[in-house]
Amino acid sequence: MPHPVLIIGATSDIGRAIAHVFARQGHDLMLTARHGDALATDAEDLRLRYRVAVTEHRLDVLETDSLAPFVTGLEPLPELAVCVVGRLGDQAENQSDLAAADIVMRTNCNAPAMLLAALANRFEARGSGVLVGIASVAGDRGRATNYVYGAAKAGFAAFLSGLRNRLARQGVHVLTVKPGFVETKMTAGMALPRALTAQPAEVAEAVYRACKQRRDVIYVRPIWRLIMAIIRAIPETIFKRMKI
Repeated sequence: MPHPVLIIGATSDIGRAIAHVFARQGHDLMLTARHGDALATDAEDLRLRYRVAVTEHRLDVLETDSLAPFVTGLEPLPELAVCVVGRLGDQAENQSDLAAADIVMRTNCNAPAMLLAALANRFEARGSGVLVGIASVAGDRGRATNYVYGAAKAGFAAFLSGLRNRLARQGVHVLTVKPGFVETKMTAGMALPRALTAQPAEVAEAVYRACKQRRDVIYVRPIWRLIMAIIRAIPETIFKRMKI
């Protein structure tokens, strides 16, 4: 039986899709969420549908004092952990409300980084494991329309890169995932270009393949790699006059 997979943020649209992909392949699951009701319903569905063992764990990553005890208490220690937590927030609100901006920064960078750091230490001591972090194309370059969220994701991507470099010779692999636009509750109401917008199931399949292939960084739709390369190459004198 494959080792259990830990999914942090399992009641998000992408988290649910990832749970289904790994359960379909026979992996037992360890699911976390801030609230238990939805998690219990999802866990029971996964047990019945795929005949795998599923454990439920309440975890709010913003309660940072709980992160180390949570990781210490994981038994068995999962072989793979996927961190899906995130918060888009509203750029206009983040500009005027420092508390709102702080939540976006902590949810997308500080808290998941500290949680994965704790997991990394246990994985390193064991000498094996895979850590997956959901970053964002928004972190590839700061843009006026979402720079608070983008800055947080950029910080998280840099953390994952450093962690990957540190653990590369310790038997632990680190995967950075940049989904691009995804049709989820978080993006509901946004006018997203269909050609550039993935579904949660598409992200989940990409994550599963990338884990199997030991990829380092993936853009779920490869076109995003080209788009962001072009955006990064725009000179700052021109870029600051653009509305993107």
